Parts: sequence; structure tokens; C-alpha cells
Amino acid sequence: MRAAYFEEFQGPIDVHNLPDPEPGEDGVVIEVGATGLCRSDWHGWMGHDSDIQLPHVPGHEFAGSIVATGKNVKRFRVGDRVTVPFVSGCGHCPECRSGNQQVCDRQFQPGFTAWGSFAEYVAIDYADGNLVTLPEELDYVTAASLGCRFATSFRGVIDQGQVRAGQWVAVHGCGGVGLSAIMIAAAAGANVIAVDIDDEKLAFAKTIGANATINAKSVKDVAGAIRDLSGGGAHVSVDGLGSAVTCFNSVSCLRKRGKHIQIGLMTGDHAHAKIPMDKVVAHELEVLGSHGMQAFRYDAMLEMIATGKIMPQKLIGDHITLAEGATALMNMDSFVGTGVTVIDRF
Repeated sequence: MRAAYFEEFQGPIDVHNLPDPEPGEDGVVIEVGATGLCRSDWHGWMGHDSDIQLPHVPGHEFAGSIVATGKNVKRFRVGDRVTVPFVSGCGHCPECRSGNQQVCDRQFQPGFTAWGSFAEYVAIDYADGNLVTLPEELDYVTAASLGCRFATSFRGVIDQGQVRAGQWVAVHGCGGVGLSAIMIAAAAGANVIAVDIDDEKLAFAKTIGANATINAKSVKDVAGAIRDLSGGGAHVSVDGLGSAVTCFNSVSCLRKRGKHIQIGLMTGDHAHAKIPMDKVVAHELEVLGSHGMQAFRYDAMLEMIATGKIMPQKLIGDHITLAEGATALMNMDSFVGTGVTVIDRF
């Protein structure tokens, strides 16, 4: 198979011909129809993820069709159109038994704990408990865009944030995570404030549901501006970027008893960022994370897509080749472009 491959962290990513994968006893092999280009892949290439063993094939947001199954797989067969959460649960640990496969003790993550989807084929473990059957009307490109950013934002906004109609939601960062959170919060009936440093991204945010925007490059006190716009502070605030500044601003802009949702990865120097703990205590704030979404929760998300309440296809930006994706991955720290970039030609 053709696959994008690197042998050292921060080293060159090249397209090679590599052996086709074989399914494990409880796994499948999927022919990749499309795979998203996510900043989490960039973090992996940088060496920020300790699960990655070199050499490595990145990629964790994808959709395609099953071409081989292991002997223990019962629920799926060759030819099924599927996607999978980027965190797959083992099905047996205490977290999985409680329905929280997204924080499984022995989780399988394509593109991190195993070779990923920047390839013609990808092998997936724990198939019966984690694969999601795709509706026929949902194309592979749109389905691939759901795998990490959109699904994690859905869980963050709906399950963790429990956003309700009429609430104020602030979203810090208008990349793939932030734009997804904006669309989902707007669909839930919230009033959404989008924050970024790029006017083009802020303008796009307004087209998908943001009621107001703040350019953090020109506004000195972002948290104060959000409190003014919302009449006292956000009920829910999402850090979709993952930096010391956006995390601090997200907590600081909350009204009393508000919820901060951390979705953007905090790595390197940002891993132990300061937060205003005095406000957390005095205002009884909640600080929550969102790390993927369970396969069984995809039904709610897919139903909202089917009824047109959320339209993830609007977030898709560039369609590129596998070779172009290898180059684009190495340049993701530049934050070029708006929306989700998807590889759909291998």
C-alpha cells in the first residue's frame, strides 16, 4: 500500500510502498476513502505523544469500507461502510464497562498507538465495539471530518458542556475544533462568540452560527469583551486551540457556575498552563475535558446531520492528495487555511 511515513520525529514525511496490514482476531482492515489532516497528527509528528513508536504512519480521522475481518468479528462484514472514533475502547476495562470508552485504560488509537490512515489501508482493533456504520447518503470526505475534531467538539458542547438554548458560549480558536464547536453550539440554540486572530476565520465563523466575533490580536482584554457581549460572562467556554493564553481566557470569561471545556491539546510548555483558580473556587466554575467520543454516541450526531441541524460538510476546506498531505502535515503550525483539510486521493 501507499502510505505517508516518517522514521524520526520532526523528520521528513515521505510516501512509501509498505506492506498491506492484516486484521487482528478482533479487528478489521479498512480501505481508506478519505482521511482528515488534524493538528493532533502534527503533535504526533513533533514527538509530543509518548504512544508513538517509530517508524510511523500518522492519521486518525478517516472513513472507508471494510476489506478484511478477523475471526472474532461478529457485527461487521467485508463491504460495510464505516468510520471509527479516534479513541477505540477495549470493551473490558472499568471505563469501557461504565460507557466511557473515550478514556479507556487500554485504548487503541490509529495514528498514535498503531499505524494510521495516511495510507490506502488501515487496521483497526476492537472492531465490534467501536466501528460506526455510515448512512449511505454520507460521503467518505464528510464522514472522515467527523472522526476527531467534530466528534470531540460534539461531546464537549453537548455531553460535557450540556449547552442549552439561550445560553452564551465562547469559542477560543477557529480551527477545525473551534468551528465545529461553533456550529454545534449554534444548532443547540446557544448565542456563540467566536475568538481568533484571523479576520477571515472569524468571518467564516459568522456564516456557520457565530453571533459575535472578537479578534484577540486587536482586543486587549478578551475575557472582559466576552463578559460585556454576554451580559455577565459565558455559560460555557471552549478552548479549541490549546495554549496558555486561550485556556486562561476561556476560564476567565465565564459567568458564575460556568463551564470551561478544554478540547485543544495542551502540550510542551503549555501542558501545565496557569488558570485563575481563585475564580474557579469563588465562582464555582467547572473545568472539564473532552477526549474523543464513544461510538454509541455517534447516532445522535449522525441524526442531527441527517436532519440538517448540523452540516459538517460546510467546514471542509481543501481536498488534497496523500503526497500533498505529507507536506501539509509538517506545516500545520502555521495555521494556514480555513476549515478542515481532507486527503481523498491516494
